[in-house]
Amino acid sequence: MQLLSNLEELKDRDAYLTNLLTQCQAQKIAVLEPELVLLLQELRDRTSPIIHIATLPTTRDEEWRFTDLSALRQLNFSENTSPQIDITALILPEATNSRLVFVNGVYNSQLSAVTDLPDGITVSNLAGLPLTHRSGIKKYLAQQQGSSEVFTALNTSGISDVAVVWVGKNIVVDTPIHLLFVSTSEQPVVSQPRCLVVAESGSKVTVVEEYKNAVNADTVYFTNSVTEIWVEENAEVSHTRIEQESLEAFHIGKTAVSQARASRYTCYAVSLGGKLSRHNLEVFQAGEQTDTNLFGLTALSGNQIGDTHSAIALNYPHGTTNQLHKCIVSEKSHGVFNGKVFVPKPAQLTNAAQLNRNLLLSSRARIDTKPQLEITADNVKCSHGATVSQLEDDEIFYLQSRGINASDARNLLVNAFAAEIVNQLPIISLRESLNAAVKSFSTAS
Repeated sequence: MQLLSNLEELKDRDAYLTNLLTQCQAQKIAVLEPELVLLLQELRDRTSPIIHIATLPTTRDEEWRFTDLSALRQLNFSENTSPQIDITALILPEATNSRLVFVNGVYNSQLSAVTDLPDGITVSNLAGLPLTHRSGIKKYLAQQQGSSEVFTALNTSGISDVAVVWVGKNIVVDTPIHLLFVSTSEQPVVSQPRCLVVAESGSKVTVVEEYKNAVNADTVYFTNSVTEIWVEENAEVSHTRIEQESLEAFHIGKTAVSQARASRYTCYAVSLGGKLSRHNLEVFQAGEQTDTNLFGLTALSGNQIGDTHSAIALNYPHGTTNQLHKCIVSEKSHGVFNGKVFVPKPAQLTNAAQLNRNLLLSSRARIDTKPQLEITADNVKCSHGATVSQLEDDEIFYLQSRGINASDARNLLVNAFAAEIVNQLPIISLRESLNAAVKSFSTAS
């Protein structure tokens, strides 16, 4: 245990990160059965040493060289609370009776509603977890690869509760499951939502994971979320992730997915809010014949920074992956995309496609893109690419010649660019609200 023996001498390697850990661990573990409390405490104890010897990433780190966290380091956080709020405007019509609500990272049973689900599916926080799953949760919770990454470890070291979606074998769930995380504090606070989705063999489920700000648009806070998704053999998970935090908030999220043989996973990731937002999406193939589809949209304005890092690790043959990420940047905003697809020698007969398309609405906006394939297998079909473009004057002129004014012409072109992602969302109400949100970016200079 060399790590623990060196703990004291390295304890204050990054005082700010250590203080963050202290504040996160001040959040008491939810009122649970003793065995679950023990499990969470074990996870905290296992990952806390990682934070003590880690440092907050800087632009000198390759994975963070375009995303500066120095503004986060300047924040001092207050104690977290969970006030009562009205979420009527945030409820999805398709999921009025199938939602879990967390306010400032704390589960709120009064705002949650789970009454419209078939037998064989569990949607609850840890306190509502059936006895049949309490032993099995040890197999899944905090067991994904990449758990030692600094923000993932910070989340685990302060874990106090979990939003759980557990779909039994061969169960098909037609109703979407809505996991709603709402920020309400007027003072800077840190919240660390944790989600666990388990789709047992032969099952099918649609999950919407949404981060919303319920107070004014200039509220400062920090959200550090982790979502673990296990797609077992021949199961299918459709996962929509929407981030619409305050324009002064910091949001760092991890989605880690494990796909067993013949499983299907689709992710629709949309990022609109946050002064600084980052989504780390990691997919690990755990069997052959998997199907992975990743669709992303980032729309930024002002001085926002939006960073998407993805990694698809293929280790078995006959895998199919398709990734399309689009970014719209206006004013002085900065979009970042770094996508990796690993195709080692065992992953023969893989079919992988990756494309990043970016739209600049201002000469002051910036895009950094790096699609990346690492292939050692010799019998595969793989492609990747990136484009960066502006709205074409000829296209705007053409629309104007048909009686459409310049502003509406820009709206049409920007909406058409985003529609390839938004119109694929499985939830109609989300399509409508996101199409309306995208329109505001077309008028930026």
